[in-house]
Amino acid sequence: MNVVVTGATGGVGSWLVDHFADDGHEVLGLDLERPPGEHENATFLATNLTDQGQTWDAILAHDPDAVVHFAAVPRPGIEPDARTFLTNVESTYHVLEAAGRAGANVVWASSESIYGSVFADEPWLPEYFPVDEAHSRRPADPYATSKLVGEEIAAMAARKHGISVTSIRPSWVTYPGEKRTARAREAFDPATAEPNGNFWTYVDVRDVVSIVAAALENAPDGHETYLAAAAENFLDRPTAATIETVFGDLPAECDLEGDESAFSTAKARSDLGWEPTHSWREAETEPLEGPAFLER
Repeated sequence: MNVVVTGATGGVGSWLVDHFADDGHEVLGLDLERPPGEHENATFLATNLTDQGQTWDAILAHDPDAVVHFAAVPRPGIEPDARTFLTNVESTYHVLEAAGRAGANVVWASSESIYGSVFADEPWLPEYFPVDEAHSRRPADPYATSKLVGEEIAAMAARKHGISVTSIRPSWVTYPGEKRTARAREAFDPATAEPNGNFWTYVDVRDVVSIVAAALENAPDGHETYLAAAAENFLDRPTAATIETVFGDLPAECDLEGDESAFSTAKARSDLGWEPTHSWREAETEPLEGPAFLER
């Protein structure tokens, strides 16, 4: 395939470029800056995706079979609120509209924050556990709201152009060899812990790559959404009991066993044949690694 990957020098985007290029696909990587190195089967363009002309020119010239859109301001607090919202919405519109004009199927990064609790000033409990794709969405920050608008753009592009558009809602993305989950676990005390809006959920970057590949291989009709989360929390504690201790309550409907993730991936298993295969238990002790084309 000819594949376009946006956010090609970012955390997840660089792993996606690696995956598709290593599989022999012709990859065009788009980001604000080109990477310092090169990758066989991949070319890179410095592109501002909030500019319609640049975006359409880059994508349509590649004649893609698939577009994987992971470029974004990745969370609130990095840019001013308006810039976060506008950057994410404008870039998503330009990329998905170009993909539709090219007749390319799309997988793009929405977020678990779309439900509203993740970046809330005072995290709150959902209506039920585990949270699934059908749960109501009540974002109250510019980043999560940009993802809500992005999913509407995705649905529009699928209807307008007759392409498949898959919105992936990843949890907190972690990487092999890093120690963020270990540090968080070691510092955690349920008696003093602050409420966590994603309920100590995470997903390994390699599982994000595999769900993107599964969504392209099993492209759904129209627009579909899928959560991407690890099978368990990263605390090594019972999920429901930990939430109840920290939040002081649980929703009336709670069906969590042991350290099971608070976010369900049952829909992805059913529709895409995908399930997470990586755990913090192995990943924390693996060598720190990343795509070589990011290195000089």
